[in-house]
Amino acid sequence: MNQTILLIDDDDSLRRVTEYNLSSHGFRVIAADSGNQGLDFFHSHTPDLVVSDVKLGDINGLDLMERIKKSSPDTPVIIMTAFGSIEMAVRAMHKGAFNFITKPFDRDTLILSCEKALELRGLRSRTRMLSHEVDRLTGTRGIVSASSAMKELLETASRAANSEATVLISGESGTGKEVLARLIHQNSPRNKGPMVAVNCAAIPATLIESELFGHVKGAFTGAVKDRKGFFLAAGGGSLFLDEIGELAVDVQVKLLRAIQERQIQPVGAEQPRNVDIRIIAATNLDLQDRIAKGEFREDLFYRLSVIPLFIPPLRERKEDIPALVTHFLKKFDAPADVSFSGNAVKALSKYSWPGNIREMQNIVERCIILRSAPLIRAGDLNLPGQEVSASALDPVIPDQGISLEAVEKAYVVKALEKAGQNRSEAARLLKIPRHVLLYRLEKYGL
Repeated sequence: MNQTILLIDDDDSLRRVTEYNLSSHGFRVIAADSGNQGLDFFHSHTPDLVVSDVKLGDINGLDLMERIKKSSPDTPVIIMTAFGSIEMAVRAMHKGAFNFITKPFDRDTLILSCEKALELRGLRSRTRMLSHEVDRLTGTRGIVSASSAMKELLETASRAANSEATVLISGESGTGKEVLARLIHQNSPRNKGPMVAVNCAAIPATLIESELFGHVKGAFTGAVKDRKGFFLAAGGGSLFLDEIGELAVDVQVKLLRAIQERQIQPVGAEQPRNVDIRIIAATNLDLQDRIAKGEFREDLFYRLSVIPLFIPPLRERKEDIPALVTHFLKKFDAPADVSFSGNAVKALSKYSWPGNIREMQNIVERCIILRSAPLIRAGDLNLPGQEVSASALDPVIPDQGISLEAVEKAYVVKALEKAGQNRSEAARLLKIPRHVLLYRLEKYGL
């Protein structure tokens, strides 16, 4: 089993018998004859399970358990006592004991209790790992809702999740439409089924029908075997159709029929196939405009937008920016002392964010990787096309004062370093003519 049990009991004979019983069953046992020794062994050996007597010479077993639980909440503790009572059992369970065993107990009772405690610990560990993996893969933690607009959107999405209605998510590129779609799926009754995401714009027009609805062997040149397609792959779950506005009109007709009738016709198949899915679609286009141009079917639009959700661009919800900075610092495992200065956050709030959340994530990650100090200042952001104001540079003036020429010289040196000693590029970074930079280099002996 290779699982370690810490046994704490000041009764030498009973401790040896219990240790033998546990060891003979395959457990690795570390035995302690006092509470303090048990705590030392707990911190040095990190056991998978603790079995402790209540009556110890130096520490009460329930107090000992509290200290263990405070240090490691997931470690199960089994309490033993020769003075069992309902009141003590209730106290032990309320304090976090996995089980309460009254002496004398038989070997099988002890072994069974230990096995169940270790099984529960394993399940909790696997559940936590799976939860972290789901968050990593789906990005559901990426939805930050400090602004009233996002809070209202998430409340609506939460209500929508409990229905079977189709959802149409609209918003600019990079606002997190797929993240919201995954959140809806995970909070829906279909969360035990798959969520299949399809980028409609990334599939060639000649293959889109086969990719969505599948095909049978020999349906066309290259169809060497049956393919079930995304609709059947998402059976019992949700199908996320991203960039739905890019679909050709002829495919839109077949998609409308599939949604209405809950049936698909694989390419080359003689019989239709029933499907059990929920459709969540997304677009960064103005579908009403495409309808007016005859590029998108109006009946499909109304079928998809039973519940329309609009994600506002980041520039319209600046209240979310400080919370997003904190979120991305955690996401990229930045050291605890790394932070963004007040002026840096202000500079982020003034930026227009054409790439929305995706762009912000990239900028924060870049700042974390390239930082030269724990405090990331406005000058470190290098926001595209944005002039960095003097107030955004976070100047620090020491108590003894500083020479303005020294400051200017320092920035000239920094610009040269950043430009790889290219004087024209350094002049561009400092926003001065090249001849002015040459004068400064001569002035400061550079």
